[in-house]
Amino acid sequence: MSAETDTSQIQDLLRQLTAAWNKGDATAYAALFAENADYISWLGTRDSGRAAIEASHSFLFNGPLKGVKMPSDGADASLDIRYLTPDVALVIADGGKPDHAPVTSVVTLTAVRANTGWRFAFFQNTRKTAVPAT
Repeated sequence: MSAETDTSQIQDLLRQLTAAWNKGDATAYAALFAENADYISWLGTRDSGRAAIEASHSFLFNGPLKGVKMPSDGADASLDIRYLTPDVALVIADGGKPDHAPVTSVVTLTAVRANTGWRFAFFQNTRKTAVPAT
């Protein structure tokens, strides 16, 4: 595959991630991750494995984050994709700002090529804050 094709596929994976979030579909959301993925939330909680990612998002989508939508489909988000190897990419993107969030975030993901296409193997969501003045 070409880097252009891979980049398009990774961008599509991000769009699918946002779409699954906006539907509140924990199964579809988790399916975009590798079986052994690690997921670190905005609050610093860690889920290890696709099943744990699905379980935590099922709780969130049916509870504290029910109905919360990401404002973008990812098409206009700031995005940086760096290929570490032909089958591994570091992805840094705007995390968006759902209505409930006090500030925007930046997400860092590792995408890996699998037999079924690209999947995320790692996800970290970090709040954007200003550096304190000295």
